[in-house]
This record gives sequence, C-alpha cells and structure tokens, in this order.
Amino acid sequence: MKPYRIIISGGGTGGHIYPAISIANECRRRWSDCEILFVGAQDRMEMEKVPAAGYEIRGLWISGLQRSLSAKNLAFPFKVVKSLLDARKIINDFQPDVAIGTGGYASGPLLYMAHRNRIPTLIQEQNSYPGITNKLLAKSVQKICVASDHMERFFPKNKIELTGNPVRQDLIDIPVNKKDALSHFGLQTDKSRKVLLVLGGSLGARRVNQLIESQLQNLEQDVQILWQCGKLYYEQYKNYNSETVKVLEFVDRMDLAYAAADVIISRAGAGTISELALAGKPVLFIPSPHVAEDHQTKNALAIQDEDAALMIREQELEDNFPVIWKQLISDQPLREKLSANISKLAKPKATIDIVNHIEQLLHA
Repeated sequence: MKPYRIIISGGGTGGHIYPAISIANECRRRWSDCEILFVGAQDRMEMEKVPAAGYEIRGLWISGLQRSLSAKNLAFPFKVVKSLLDARKIINDFQPDVAIGTGGYASGPLLYMAHRNRIPTLIQEQNSYPGITNKLLAKSVQKICVASDHMERFFPKNKIELTGNPVRQDLIDIPVNKKDALSHFGLQTDKSRKVLLVLGGSLGARRVNQLIESQLQNLEQDVQILWQCGKLYYEQYKNYNSETVKVLEFVDRMDLAYAAADVIISRAGAGTISELALAGKPVLFIPSPHVAEDHQTKNALAIQDEDAALMIREQELEDNFPVIWKQLISDQPLREKLSANISKLAKPKATIDIVNHIEQLLHA
C-alpha cells in the first residue's frame, strides 16, 4: 500500500500551530512512511515554527479582515481569490489522502478546496467559542474534533467528536517530583511554603504583570512566586528576583513548573487550559480581552461553570483580586474542589483520539 499523504493547515498563533504539529507527530509515529505537508499564511509564525519541528510548509497570501476601517481590507478579496487558486494548485500537486485544519486564516482556503476536490476533511477546534474560519468550514468537513461540551451550538451535532486538545507529550509521560521541581527553579523546598505560578504566555501579559507587581508585597506573605512575565517584559521585571520570587522570561520545563505550583494564575488560551487540566492545580484565570471573539473569556467561563476554576476579568482586578486571592489561598477545601474538578476535564489521549478519527477518514 502506498504511504498516506496528509496535508495540514493551522497557524497565526501558537494555539493553532502546536496542535497541528502534535497531530502531525502522532501521524508520523503511527505511519512512519506517511508524507506530511503543512500550509500556512505567509509572514505568520507558522512559517518559522513548522520547519523547526521538521515539516515542510507552503505559504498562502491570506490574512484576516481588520476590525477597524483600514486600507488593508481593500486587498482582502484579492487575497482570498489568490489563496483559493494557490490552495487548489497545492492540493493538485500533493494529492493528499486527507486534509486537516486547526484554525487560522490559511486553513479556510485549503480545506475549502480540499472539500471541492472530494478529499476527506477534518477540523480541530481548540476553543469553547470557535473562530470564524472553523465556523465557515463546518458545513463542508466530515469531522469536527472539539475540546468543549455543548459545541452543537456552533457545529452540526452529527459531525462533532469530543476529543480534547493536543498537549505536549512531556506533561503526560514524565512523572515529576515536587522537591526536584522546586530545586530546578531555585525555590525553597520548605513544604509549608506554597508556590504561586503566574503564566502570561510567551510574549507576556501586560495587565497580569502589572497586577503581580502591585500585589507582590501581599502575595509574598502567603507564597513563593514563579513569575513567567514574558519576553516583552523581562527587562522591566527581572529586578524583582529574590529567594522567594523567580522572574522568568519563559519557562523551559513546563512539567516542572506545574509540579512546583500549588496555585496558578493564568491567561485562558485553549491550549493552556488543556495543560492546566492535566496539571490538576487550582487556577485563577485572568482572560485576555484582546483576542478574537473574546474567546479567552468564554473559555474561562466554561471552566468556571464546571466549578473547576475561578475567574476575574481585567477590568475587575483592582476591586476583586485581593478578596478572591485571600479566599483561594486560605480555603483548602476550595482549592481541593477546584483541583478535582479541573482534573476531570483532562483528556491526555486527545492527540491519539484525533488521529483515530483521521484514520477512520483514510479508511472510509
């Protein structure tokens, strides 16, 4: 039998790219001779991240509409037409057996043309509120793998498969000793001293960093702090490093960071939520209001509705954070309830399940 040929599109943000790469890795593990081609948007981060992961990628001239009146919107119709034509040529040249989309601008034209060519198609939606590309594709694809319940509000019910989001393998496979994790980051190993892990994403979250800075004196009375402030803010905050505060540009070992943490403050990106469910620690979400469709707030609300996390909106931080923090850090039964409930949402076999559905399409 000839090797499977698999085409994958997803990009614009890490939330679309890393699930796509995880799916590709599982396909390669399962079918070592399969041929995989990625398609992304020119000048977006997938054009760098995908080759770094060992895969070939082609770029389409596509971008989203600007939310404000902009001359850039005048080029949008031309970009769509050009991307559709280029996607058709890529598909005709590569002759894929299946097409997979994980969201982002490029996945729209690619999966639409794959559908037109009668190639089996599958999309993976990370968020509890889907992006516009996946909503537009829903009618034409065969399967839709989702990470949240109640997605029939957006997608045809008969196409939905609840799989969860792909997460990095080291969080699943490697058991970590908490004492080793604390030592790795130079934190005190005194069991009586809890650890707060603050996650703001690779670039950083300005409002979260401002909050931690303003509350640092009060927080240090309760916890040690592992503060991932992000690339954009490290120079500004690195001077806060001390015996009990560790400021990091990025976290090189997330498995150790989660093992060290007793409580976590985090943004609410879909991939991060999937990792936090595996970590099983009490979480306070501060969702970013500056993302498409305000999807982080919707993600956080979906978890909060399961009594699996707490949430504060950015505009409520000054009034609500001190009260909610004291409640969280002093109420052990609350922390135990949040930990237990978020752990129930974990889906460690998400990538395997998604590729199982891809395999069904290949054999259909």
